[in-house]
Amino acid sequence: MALLQDLASRLAIPGLPDWTGLLALLLLLLVGLAYLLMPFSVFGLKGRLDSIEAQLDELQGELRLISMRLADAPRRSSAAAEDWMDLPPVQPEPVRQPSWPQPARRGRAEPRLD
Repeated sequence: MALLQDLASRLAIPGLPDWTGLLALLLLLLVGLAYLLMPFSVFGLKGRLDSIEAQLDELQGELRLISMRLADAPRRSSAAAEDWMDLPPVQPEPVRQPSWPQPARRGRAEPRLD
């Protein structure tokens, strides 16, 4: 009992009774424990995670169907390879330098201060 009174006096908030510090510590511990033990459904994450999991399962099923269709699809015949024609190479245009008009030089180039 003396240990509890000593702890309460150390945690006391100045200007308030000795038991207020201990009460504040107990409330803090209770809130911390509640956050550690609280299930995700309380925060609203469980429903979102379930919908994301359902979408992921649907996408995986569609990918399986596409891959099976591609595996069963007939291969291109060699006739398509024979019909292929290479395009002629493109000649790059020569780079032309722009012809800017030269500024007219009359006397001094910087402004006068006087």
